[in-house]
Amino acid sequence: MKKMRLVVASGNAHKLREIAEIFTDFEVVSQKEMGFDGDVEETGETFVENALIKARAACQALGCMALADDSGLCVDALGGAPGVYSARYCGHHGSDAENRAVLLKNLQGAKDRSAHFTSAIALVYPNGRELTAEGYTYGKILEEEVGEGGFGYDCLFFSDDLQKTFGVASSEEKNGVSHRFRALQAMLKKWKEEP
Repeated sequence: MKKMRLVVASGNAHKLREIAEIFTDFEVVSQKEMGFDGDVEETGETFVENALIKARAACQALGCMALADDSGLCVDALGGAPGVYSARYCGHHGSDAENRAVLLKNLQGAKDRSAHFTSAIALVYPNGRELTAEGYTYGKILEEEVGEGGFGYDCLFFSDDLQKTFGVASSEEKNGVSHRFRALQAMLKKWKEEP
């Protein structure tokens, strides 16, 4: 049986692989593979708003069902920052290392280092129907990097579930507890319950 195609509004290879490993019932393709490489400005104030902006743009450009995620790190001691600015926390769409350096600098001396990753998933259909779901994973920010796996803030994020950083966790371990995994599971459940 031919799998239903799911266009993901992202060019991030890490995200695409993670989504494909979780959304196994679909043929997961990037918007770029489908001929759309529109760099959409994320002007939303929440993860859900940004996910919808990206999914709507891909759906409109390609005329097919599109999924987008917006995710980031929320640190309690920083009032939820970097939040929707996680990818550009250093002041520009910077490197992961620059973003981590700014985070560590801003957390110097903080006793409470609790944090969570949030992922918002938006699924937009050509007929205008929209579904959204969110997922979270909790932990704390270490004072130095541990591990070289993953991406973004993974080597600083000590997972409550795994009792190790995402930087040393295998992709299977991380996918089993990740914010994106939980958001995708919630989305899959909603999608299956749709009439």
